[in-house]
Amino acid sequence: MPVPQYQFLIPAQPEVGQDDFEHAARLLKRRAGIMLGSHKREMAARTLSTRSQKLGLESIAQYLTVLEQNQSSAEWNAFINAFTINHTAFFREQHHFEILSEFVRTRKSPISVWCAAASTGEEPYTIAMTLRESLQRADDSASIWATDIDTQALERARRGVYSLERVKTVPEYYLKKYFHRGKDSKAGLARVKPAIYDMIRFDQFNLLSPSWPTDQKFDAIFCRNTMIYFDKPTQTRILERFASVMKKGGVLFAGHSENFTYLTKAFQLRGQTVYTVVS
Repeated sequence: MPVPQYQFLIPAQPEVGQDDFEHAARLLKRRAGIMLGSHKREMAARTLSTRSQKLGLESIAQYLTVLEQNQSSAEWNAFINAFTINHTAFFREQHHFEILSEFVRTRKSPISVWCAAASTGEEPYTIAMTLRESLQRADDSASIWATDIDTQALERARRGVYSLERVKTVPEYYLKKYFHRGKDSKAGLARVKPAIYDMIRFDQFNLLSPSWPTDQKFDAIFCRNTMIYFDKPTQTRILERFASVMKKGGVLFAGHSENFTYLTKAFQLRGQTVYTVVS
């Protein structure tokens, strides 16, 4: 008896025309500095199609026009959020936190750190634990300004709640000291304790913003695996602005694939992806 043959219909993938793709890329670069490479075309098609349908618009072209004509629209957050990558982990590139620990022991209190790509919070909470363990005296204090352009990621960061799978990279000593383990309906979750939560202020911030913080200077800035999404002139401009808001002898932590040596004279290479501001 012959085996019946079935024909499966595979839903067509949304497509984005070249003009619309280039238009989206221009808007994203102008607003957030992010470069949208051609290899992201399929992802852009899905994202733009979903957003335009959600707003009841007839085409991607119409959606992009609505964005361009409404610079203060809340839809800009959704547009940018869709193109940001939030790959992060607790104690990622651990050597950075060992260097930070040694560094802050040489600095005067209060210590101020800017985490410029906070994502879902793992990095600023790791910085907070490191600082808490490194403070020399009971009256020493430290604060962290944690920023990101992605509003959805920041909402998760502010909650400070993670699955036990996410906190596997946290040393057991830190886990017991700085996290509450969930029980009953919260089993399988861990929540950061006030000891580190209260050290951090989370804010949305666009590194391309014309207005940068002027009310404080930072001992250290973490901006890891973010600059790779900007072109060279934008990288240079941001680096020089970082230098302008740092204390004398401050350090900048970059991502493992980032090299700023030839972009600006504002920083001097100190070690593996760690730079000292040139005063």
